[in-house]
Amino acid sequence: MAEKSKILIIGGTGYIGKYVVEESAKAGHPTFALVREKTASDPVKGKLIENFKSYGVTVLYGDLYDHESLVKAMKQVDVVISTVGSFQIPDQVKIIAAIKEAGNIKRFFPSEFGVEVDYDHILEGAKLISESNLKFRRVVEAEEIPYTFVSCKLFAGYYARTLVQPIGTPAPPRDKVTILGDGNTKAIFNEEHDIATYTIKAVDDPRTLNKILHLRLPKNIYTVNELVSLWERKIGTTLEKIYIPEEEIPERIQEAPFPLNFEIAICHSIFVLGEPSNCEGVEASELYPDVKYTTVDEYLDQFV
Repeated sequence: MAEKSKILIIGGTGYIGKYVVEESAKAGHPTFALVREKTASDPVKGKLIENFKSYGVTVLYGDLYDHESLVKAMKQVDVVISTVGSFQIPDQVKIIAAIKEAGNIKRFFPSEFGVEVDYDHILEGAKLISESNLKFRRVVEAEEIPYTFVSCKLFAGYYARTLVQPIGTPAPPRDKVTILGDGNTKAIFNEEHDIATYTIKAVDDPRTLNKILHLRLPKNIYTVNELVSLWERKIGTTLEKIYIPEEEIPERIQEAPFPLNFEIAICHSIFVLGEPSNCEGVEASELYPDVKYTTVDEYLDQFV
């Protein structure tokens, strides 16, 4: 059996990053997490870093904006996975510069971890960030960096848990829900551990080299109406449904403060206009049929 690649995760204390770090270590990859020194002193993230160490993760201190620390970290590994936040996507050019100087990285996973959207139809409020994703893909390709783009679709912890209500909702609502458009557009909701599992499986897989890895897990495809109906069956209650006509959505985005305007714009793109279904790439569930992923049905059980 070939030796497993050594993996560096940048942004490992972030939302999806912590799952990727844990899965990398549990899958037997020598795992390195680049963290800022001030992050280690944070009460919450400091505990997270201690958890990393308990998995056998090597914690390296450095920063996305510290070129020397990036290069030094990369010279110890084979693969770089970035899980930095949306607003840092353009700054990943600094990772590319370090990869080119280090000269030994055989695969780069940029921070995407979202849906494949039509960048022309995203409304203002989220368009800039979405366009930056597309532009960065072109940079990676132009620099001839070996890559895998992970199109993981929607985080269950953000969207299934809330029934696509405003972020911060602690559990699925039991009284009423607001639905953009007619609620009949299909979307894909994947549990965060599963996203990390498929990402790590792709690391040493030649079938994912220079490809988009799509997580179109068949049991996790729902419209918002179907998602709400599933929850209603679980709790034995009918929720009041407030539908926002599509033509009213742009005005709501303009009136909403940040980050609510950003969330509405993203939701309009995904749950009204829909994710394109013809994007090139490879399907995670087809490449790795042995993975037992968490279905949306199973995921919602914890909140009943």
